[in-house]
Amino acid sequence: MSSEPHPEPGRQGPDDDPFRKRQPPPEGEQGADGGRAAEAGSGSPYDAPPSYAGGPYGGPPPGGAGPGDDPLAGMAPLADSGRRTLARIVDMVLVGIVVWLLSWAFHVTDYRLDSQGVAAARSFGQGLIAAVLYIAYDTILTARRGQTLGKRWLGLRVADLADGATPSTRTSLIRAAVLWIPFAFCCACLWTAFCGGWSFFDKPYKQGLHDKAAKTVVVSVR
Repeated sequence: MSSEPHPEPGRQGPDDDPFRKRQPPPEGEQGADGGRAAEAGSGSPYDAPPSYAGGPYGGPPPGGAGPGDDPLAGMAPLADSGRRTLARIVDMVLVGIVVWLLSWAFHVTDYRLDSQGVAAARSFGQGLIAAVLYIAYDTILTARRGQTLGKRWLGLRVADLADGATPSTRTSLIRAAVLWIPFAFCCACLWTAFCGGWSFFDKPYKQGLHDKAAKTVVVSVR
């Protein structure tokens, strides 16, 4: 009986993930130009030899490290933070509609109508529904394909910083929890702007705070 671990249900195995960074072939198998051999039939968008001319912003790799020390070597380019923001808004609208419908069905909406008019009342029940749905949505889709619907429509995906692979369920859950638990229960707009907006200023990996917690990056696939 093989002792090799089986991939998580619904998630591609290491050899099936077209986005995982490939190990360079042995030195004797490289061409005269030093580039790695093409992986026939892999279908990966990263089959072309990566350029090590510099870091993700055209300068030298972080800390002056060589090509072998740059985690981004062999990955797709880092995603633009503006497109990431737009993808997140799409996800928030899609899941928000479901949250509103369930909150209405269970009578836990943020606003209660009484004889005095509309009285704003933050509902723990609605916050709980929002947290569960947002975390489940983000975790399941990220672990399966590295993409929520918003990211898929905008041509983005989440990747492990270490090897470019689709994040595991555990990694996806950590990432989603950091982003959505505070959003659902307090300071929603401020937390979203702070956590996701961190990628506008972060260097060299353009990570949001949830990316830093999960050790992931967001890359562009088109």
